[in-house]
Parts: sequence; structure tokens; C-alpha cells
Amino acid sequence: MADILVVEDESVIRTALKRLLERNRYRVFEAGSVKEAEENFQLDRFNLIISDLRLPGAPGTELIRRAGNVPVLIMTSYASLRSAVDAMRQGAVDYVAKPFDHNDLVATIKRILRERASAQQPRARDTAPGGDDAAASVEGMIGSCAAMLAVHERIRRVAPTSTPVLIQGETGTGKELVARAIHRASKRARQSLITVNCAAIPEALIESEMFGNDRSGGGVIAAANGGTLYLDEIGELPAAAQARLLRFIQSGEIHGGGLPGASAVDVRILCSTQRNLRELCEEGSFRDDLYYRINVVELTLPPLRERGDDVIAIARYLLADACQRHGRAAMRFTAEATQAIGAYEWPGNVRELENAIERAVILGDGSEIDECALALTAPRRTPANGNAAGVEALAQPAARTDDPQEDLSLEEYFQRFVLQHQNHMSETELARKLGVSRKCLWERRQRFGIPRRKGSGDEDEPGKRPA
Repeated sequence: MADILVVEDESVIRTALKRLLERNRYRVFEAGSVKEAEENFQLDRFNLIISDLRLPGAPGTELIRRAGNVPVLIMTSYASLRSAVDAMRQGAVDYVAKPFDHNDLVATIKRILRERASAQQPRARDTAPGGDDAAASVEGMIGSCAAMLAVHERIRRVAPTSTPVLIQGETGTGKELVARAIHRASKRARQSLITVNCAAIPEALIESEMFGNDRSGGGVIAAANGGTLYLDEIGELPAAAQARLLRFIQSGEIHGGGLPGASAVDVRILCSTQRNLRELCEEGSFRDDLYYRINVVELTLPPLRERGDDVIAIARYLLADACQRHGRAAMRFTAEATQAIGAYEWPGNVRELENAIERAVILGDGSEIDECALALTAPRRTPANGNAAGVEALAQPAARTDDPQEDLSLEEYFQRFVLQHQNHMSETELARKLGVSRKCLWERRQRFGIPRRKGSGDEDEPGKRPA
């Protein structure tokens, strides 16, 4: 079980984060400042430190130097996203932007701890745990089906270049994992990999965050100079930002950002999307010329249901990893569970598989995980009529509770809240109230078949900025 130190001066956020991490079976310790953290704890005893960027006294980045080899994950608001990028240049392992999506934060923590364990045991990933040979052709990626071997080969060929890459695939297929693999195998590996979720940043802020402005200076593109910029969900980028990104890719220069004239920036662009960019181009919501600029090399990740026996190898790896992280003795799948894993469609792909296994490990008592412990059900289908009425019938509100995170399933709470409030809230407001990113809100709409109300986007409120 990993020990995590949370350094945050706002007690409400600190308590909520502590509860979230404890639900995921981490041991959590708290401090309100860098000084308090140093006075109360031996910093190098922790597996991970999560710190707010802005703290009373010394900033959270001070922990990077004082914690030695312990990875430090920086929390920041979108208004100070560029400061978080600077923190990564100072040695932060990554950053998360407030308000963060709970699932994304937990996934980030898992990845950081896994990479740290891999660095301490360099050969740990060469073979999937559990005794089965499942050598990954690319570090951190398991799979030997034909489609994945083709992906591995393309990563090896494209990584040493500076060519833009477009990574496509369903949610949960590992697009960010591919982007990180490309960066690690590139000549820019010693520089930063900066990740920007285009769907998660409010539309009113995304241009200034990416390109900078006269008041706050350069944006994340300038901060990523010499490294790699990964634009997740590029299909959600607003039209004005698309035009500026195209101009930058063509010229290699940024105009503005508080500096006179143009500034040359050397950045490799990696993009990903789960949307069909060709269709978006035909609809006129994505620029053809930008599409051809970012799609020099295309990598399409297959969904888990099309990867054959890979799903079993991945499941065994994730099981061994979950047991190690949660301090459990080695566990194995029963024959029925293995059969169920191979037969299930996995609409959430590897992310859903990982969550199902982790839940079974946390709740399990013995040394075996059976089919019942995995709690697999038939994937929920979108209603045939394509409107919210069918969904509303499936998602009748459960009894209201004081703490929906604890007593009401997240799926039921999400559906109920969206259906009740989408007629008078923008997408940004809905996401903020739910405590998730706009990207996460969009993904869950797709998963549960809740169509976006026509005219519900933030573009209907051009002068409105989220609080």
C-alpha cells in the first residue's frame, strides 16, 4: 500500500482528496504548507507527494528539491496552468488542474507509482506478471495481437523524428500511454512532455493558455520549447484556436504572448482524439488544413474487444500490479472469470478492465477472483430513438443522500444531475458542478447515451466566463 502526502492549505480540498485516495486504498497524510510538511514528516518516506502550487510561505515547487527522489505531483487551477508547466521544468513529475476529475486523478497517481516502481526494477515490465510471457514491444505496453504489433512498429519508426502524430482510438484504449511512449523514445526525452486536454479547458481561456497573452506572457506552447506538446481531444479545439495552432505548426513561431514580433519555438506536436476528424471536417467544425498538418503519421489503437488474447495478458498484469499496490498476497482468476474477461465487450477498454480488477482486489477475501467479483454486466446501449427520454427511464433518481459519492452510484448521480440541470446550465457549468472536466462530461454523455441539448454549449454564452 502506497503512502501519499497531500500538501494543501484549503482544508475542504485536502479532506476531499484524502477521502478519495483512502477509498482507493492509499495511506494518506496531510499538511497545510511546505513548512508543516517538513516539520511533521520525513519527506523521503513517501511514495508520492501531491501538493498545491500556491501555498502560504514557500510554494509547492519547493517540495521537489526537498523531497529528493520522491515524485511530486503539482495541483493548480487553469488560471495558473503555465506555472504548472514551469513546475514540471523544475522537476515535478506531472500536474493536475483544478477542478480535477476523480477518475483522471486516480489514474494519474496509478501511472506515477507504476512508473516509479518500473524505474526501480527496470525489467519489471519486460514480462507481464503472472508467469505468462507477454513481452511488450514498447515500454509500458502489453500486447502481441497483429494490430498492436503494428502500433509498436510504427511507434519505433516515428519516435526518433519530429513528425506530428495523430493518435486515434476509443476512450480507455491508451492514447496517452502511446504519446508518452513516443516521447520517451524520442530525442526530446530529456525535455518536458506537456499535456493539454483541449476539451477540459474553458473555451474562453484556451487560446491564452496555449499561446499566451500580453498580460500573463507566453502559454504552454512556449513553455514546452524543446520538448513535446500532447494535445488530447484535439477535435474539441475551438475554431479560433485551430487557426492559431495551424499558423504555429506552419511557421514554428508564436505571435504575441507579451513579446514584440514573433518568437521561434521548437515543439513536437502529438494529438489524440476519439472523434472522427474526417467527419468533423465535412461538417465544417474542424479545419481541413489543420487536419492534414497534424495527421502526417496516424496511429489507430484497437479497442480491447478486438485484441484477442491480449485482454487476458493485460488482465493478469493489472491483477499482479493491483495486488502489489494494495499490499495483497498474489491472487489469480478462476477459469470462469478468465472466460468472462475474454467474452466481455469492454466498452471502457483498458481503463474499465483496470477498474474492474482493482475493485475485485480491494473487496476480495481469498486468493481467487471469480466472475461474480468482477461484477461485469452487459454494456449499456444507447436508446434507439437517440433522445434523453429513454435514458431518463433507465435512470430514475435514487433517494437523495447527504453524500452522493458514498451512497449513490456515480453513474446514477451523474445521469440524474445532467438530466435535471442541462436545460438551464452550460456544459462548463455542468462539469464544474459535477467536479469533472468538460472532456469527462462529454465522454460520460456518450457512454450513457445522453445527447447534448441543442444550444447547450458555452458558445451560446460568448461573454460568459466560468467562475
